[in-house]
Amino acid sequence: MWLMTKYGFYSIVQKRPDEYHIRARERKDLENLVAGIPLPEAQIQESDITDYAFRIIAAKSDVDAVLHFLGDHLDYSNFKARIDRTPGQAL
Repeated sequence: MWLMTKYGFYSIVQKRPDEYHIRARERKDLENLVAGIPLPEAQIQESDITDYAFRIIAAKSDVDAVLHFLGDHLDYSNFKARIDRTPGQAL
């Protein structure tokens, strides 16, 4: 699943039962996400051999929390205009 949000761009995939990877190409995108959502076990991992260099390995409950948070903070009618006004996310 790809998510383009005002906090960053994410790819979420299920690797095993109850193991999800919340991935990003920019570390700051995951830092933005963790700053807004209480994910006490979240650790940003880095790899230079993967397409998405940064990831958080999470349980389904964490993915649910991420999706809930993003839905609750949807506050724009035009995504591109909102991104242009967001520090660190401008096109």
